[in-house]
Amino acid sequence: MKRVLTVQDISCLGKCSLTIALPVISAMGVETVILPTAVLSTHTMFKNFTVKDLSDQIEPIENHWLSEDVKFDAIYTGYLGTAEQIEQMKELFHNFRTGDNFVFVDPVMADNGKLYPAFDMEYVKKNTELCAEADIIVPNITEAAFMTGMEYKEEYDEAYIKEMLSKLNDLGARISVLTGVSLSPGKTGVMGYDREADDYFVYQNDRIDASYHGTGDLFSSTCVGAMLRGKSWQDAMKIAADYTAHTIEVTLKNPAKPWYGVDFEATIPELIGSLA
Repeated sequence: MKRVLTVQDISCLGKCSLTIALPVISAMGVETVILPTAVLSTHTMFKNFTVKDLSDQIEPIENHWLSEDVKFDAIYTGYLGTAEQIEQMKELFHNFRTGDNFVFVDPVMADNGKLYPAFDMEYVKKNTELCAEADIIVPNITEAAFMTGMEYKEEYDEAYIKEMLSKLNDLGARISVLTGVSLSPGKTGVMGYDREADDYFVYQNDRIDASYHGTGDLFSSTCVGAMLRGKSWQDAMKIAADYTAHTIEVTLKNPAKPWYGVDFEATIPELIGSLA
């Protein structure tokens, strides 16, 4: 059985970060080791949430694993709350990277043309450095614009996306994938570029007029799980895009109308079936 280490925060209530990554990747048949960067009572769309930073626990946990000679087939990072934690991840990559595993970075920090409130351009710089250490990165267009210095556009053509992918690959990652890419009316999906193969990949779904917290985490977690189950990165992106879109559709049909996350628990059996 393959083993992945995923490093992100844990929101006790909210269906995002580790509360998505752990059940989804585990259900896909991959041992999922977690390293929480912080514990929150809920995710940040709730009011008055509590938060406890766990930066001081990362190095002791890492040292214990090193003493036990723990190995990982992949390392997957999501939301990292501070520049200090990004520096800690660089060290973790150095300690646990091998010639046989891969590093997958989702540089969570921005959307809709703006940085999240807790972050500034120094954080962008640090996150850009982290992406340079990765094998695969999956920023959205906003995050990629900040990291490459390109103008953020809500209306664009394929040439703009290809230029952005080229600049992302110049940072150092072998494979760069942009999420939330719309190349025709009513469609959205991903476009990626493999620098070594000089190969582009595009996959589009019908756009769903809904937005839920945690869908980026669902996409990334599904990608990592699928790759560890032997799928190519292109097939993994397709599986993840389809699964995320389907889960949003299922959530929209829920009469309880959940607002803080998607009903991924209801669609996991279909995800498992897609791996056949």
